Amino acid sequence: MEAFLVSTGIVAIAEIGDKTQLLALMLAARYRKPVPIILGILCATLANHAIAAWIGAEVAAWVGAETMRWILGVTFIAMAGWCLIPDKADDGPQTARQAGAFLATLVAFFIVEIGDKTQIATVALAARFQSLIAVTAGTTFGMMLANAPVVLFGDAIARRLPLKIVRLVAALLFVVLGLAALLVPTGA
Repeated sequence: MEAFLVSTGIVAIAEIGDKTQLLALMLAARYRKPVPIILGILCATLANHAIAAWIGAEVAAWVGAETMRWILGVTFIAMAGWCLIPDKADDGPQTARQAGAFLATLVAFFIVEIGDKTQIATVALAARFQSLIAVTAGTTFGMMLANAPVVLFGDAIARRLPLKIVRLVAALLFVVLGLAALLVPTGA
């Protein structure tokens, strides 16, 4: 349960103001069909994060616990720095004009999420918790918590949310995770 809850919280907070959230807002404005957009986000995130979690679990098994502890610590601290950099709406691919809302969302979200901080966090979380299903479910749920409201209520949310504070909170969470990984010896 810890893997699911930590994964959900980290990704939900880290996703606020991220380029995929901006993509969700643009898709909602363009298609005005929230259900297919939300389903596209769900399917793309499940596929992307399942692959990322699998990679994280495999890397952790391959390099060993002590080496993985240092990799995770440094990765989480680097993620903290990345959280402080605001994303721009023009980052990522342009969706095809003729594609339907679901297909456009599915393809765009899958591509934009490749190498994104939430995908890298998923790799690190899976390596940390060694739980492919719990981490994939948690990170996917976190993505949905952050993106579904944007699709449904995007304009009102964007005007009221202090993104700088959200980025700082996300960065702080990643620093705490990084320090915990570095300071708590393996097997403790």
